[in-house]
Amino acid sequence: MERDAFTLRLMDALARIGDDGASPARVAREFNRRYPGKAVSLHAARKWLNGEALPAQDKLRVLAEWLAVTPEWLRFGDSGDGRGAHYQAREAGQGVDFDLARELGALSPAYQEAVRVLVKALRQGETSARGAKAKRA
Repeated sequence: MERDAFTLRLMDALARIGDDGASPARVAREFNRRYPGKAVSLHAARKWLNGEALPAQDKLRVLAEWLAVTPEWLRFGDSGDGRGAHYQAREAGQGVDFDLARELGALSPAYQEAVRVLVKALRQGETSARGAKAKRA
């Protein structure tokens, strides 16, 4: 029952990122792209999707980060609207844009560095614009 509930939350989180027909191969591949430890097998991903096993805590954290939900919600659920605190904080205009972070994480290291340089330049420009506006006021 506990594993089945986890699987339902996992499937829900996958659907939220546009993966309604989650396959063990895709889950294993996407998980392994993000996990620094030993890769999980197709068999392990299949067990997560079929309610036969729960991931270890370190793997659960990586899954939650990938799926932009809290590890607590993914593992235990909650009594609210079924969404993790990450979703709630973002809708309230707080916290990290996990969809953006996930997209950036999927880029090659060279492109990630290019985005990093661009963001730094944008922040400097924004700071300069605020300073100029404050001087005029």
